[in-house]
Amino acid sequence: MNGEEPRGRAAAWLVLSFFVVLADQVTKTYIARHFLEFEFTRILPVLDVTRLHNVGAAFSFLASESGWQRWVFIGLAVAVSAGIITWLFRLPRSAHLLLAAGLALVLGGALGNLIDRIRLGYVIDFIHFHWDRAYFPAFNVADSAITVGAACLLLDALMETKRKS
Repeated sequence: MNGEEPRGRAAAWLVLSFFVVLADQVTKTYIARHFLEFEFTRILPVLDVTRLHNVGAAFSFLASESGWQRWVFIGLAVAVSAGIITWLFRLPRSAHLLLAAGLALVLGGALGNLIDRIRLGYVIDFIHFHWDRAYFPAFNVADSAITVGAACLLLDALMETKRKS
């Protein structure tokens, strides 16, 4: 295997990350231009599109803090993104598709939310599921990519464990 082959494979997965970031930023820009904060439109009886600003992390974790969390989350996103990019470039050709796809999806989601944190100081969330009066935390395309990517990574790890036994 020559040195160019892993780079080419990594670049292909980085294209997936790029499209996640693009979809995330396009949808957030649309929401920011067409909705005021807390304004919503009911799409389905269980789904609203609403503009919310999340200064915390997942499920608004640490959102009530004084602002230091923004920099922690920025630093964490930069470190995780650098680690994932390095991992993608070091993946052998025999790496499983679920592993590479999971890494690319998590990277795209992390970068999408990182852009918001740097540019705005918060993340725009807009997909809001509910059941009657029970509302689940709102999320966005980046959060969805991170969730699907994490599921791919877990599934790959489970399959790897079974392959080794």
